[in-house]
This record gives sequence, structure tokens and C-alpha cells, in this order.
Amino acid sequence: MHYTQDESYYFLDAGEDAIVYLGLKENVLPEEMIAELNEAQKTGVFDAEKHVGVYPVKKHDHILIPSGTVHCSGKNCMVLEISATPFIFTFKLWDWGRMGLDGKPRPINIEHGKRSIWWNRTESWVKRELINKFTLIREEEGLLEKTGLHEQEFIETRRHWFSRKVLHSTNDSVNVLNLVEGREAIVESPKGAFEPFVVHYAETFVVPAAIGLYTISPYGESEGKTCATIKAYIRHEA
Repeated sequence: MHYTQDESYYFLDAGEDAIVYLGLKENVLPEEMIAELNEAQKTGVFDAEKHVGVYPVKKHDHILIPSGTVHCSGKNCMVLEISATPFIFTFKLWDWGRMGLDGKPRPINIEHGKRSIWWNRTESWVKRELINKFTLIREEEGLLEKTGLHEQEFIETRRHWFSRKVLHSTNDSVNVLNLVEGREAIVESPKGAFEPFVVHYAETFVVPAAIGLYTISPYGESEGKTCATIKAYIRHEA
């Protein structure tokens, strides 16, 4: 497949100390970083924060991760990963000190990984390009926002806040959605193209391109409350 592992982290929930590792430090030295990663395969010790940028995150943050960007979610995070899944996947550089059954660091993909890193993706670029790049689309029928992905990625995402029934269109592209706020919502077809179904918080659901129009409404315990979905689809220009 010609496309790469483009992805993002949408934070469904996060503790007060939640962080994300993203991109590289401004003064990173590639040879030094790779040498220390290789040494960590013997010692099980690597100072990630010496080389990699660290940023605090909170619920509903959206972190964009175009291919070639060093990344990892930290502790106390509930992450929804929105990504392409080609036959080439993310190459692990550091296994956080985990050991195999033989008591030694598990083999990982430093040689492959180092050839995939974009070394110019440092803190200044990351802050400008990848963290919470939200754009208001419209406020009618609930707040609709563009949340990504990066211009170098071919997946588009839209976050929709709503407290009543709202109309969606597939726009001739398969839609993949997740309920990111609210206890439950009901998905229906105005033309009866499918049986109504209920989705719950953090559940993902797929609407085929051929469906066209569909609606999403707060349901059950969420009636009268504000809910939110995030929708992912392939950009038409990609």
C-alpha cells in the first residue's frame, strides 16, 4: 500500500497528570538519540524526556500525529486512536523498560524506526501544527468543529456537540464515528435505510457511504443533555 501510518490521539479522558510524548526536542542529536536507544536494549534504561517533547493533555484534546512523528501516550490517559492502518505499522523505538520472558529487553525496531523519523519535527513545529488545531465550522444544529487531521494526512475529522437530533451526511465517503461525550445516543435513517441503533460512550460505529443522510440524537440518560461525536472520513481531495 502506498499510504503511511497517519494517526492521531483523541483524549476521551485524562487525569490531572496526563501527558503525551510528541515530536523531538529542538536540540536533538539524531546520532546520540539512536546510540542511547541501542544501549537501552542492553540496559533497559532510556531518558525519553531528554530527546522527546512532553506536553500536558486534558479531556477532549486532539493530538495530530502525521507519519514520521515520534509519539507515545503517557499514563492516566484514555485514548481514542484515529488512524490509517497500512501493512507497514508504527515502529517501536523504546519499550519503557519492559522485559521478555528471558529477563532481557524485548527486541524492537530501532533500525527500521530511525529511517522513518522526521528529525525536523521539533517542539516549535509540534506546538504550531499538531496540538488542538480546532476550527469552528458552524454553530447551527449544534457546534461543529474541524479538529484535524494534519494537512499532510488524508483523514479528516469533525467534532459535533449537540443536545437534540442533528442531521449528518456521508458525502459519498464511509463515516467512522465515536461517541466522545454523553451516556448514549441513537442513530437513525430518515429514509429507513437501516434499523435505528443505540451507541454508548466511547463506542465506535460505522456508517457506509451509500447511506447518505442519517441523524444522531441524545438518547436515554442523555436526553436533554449535551453529547458529542467525532467523525473520521477520507478527504475527497486525497
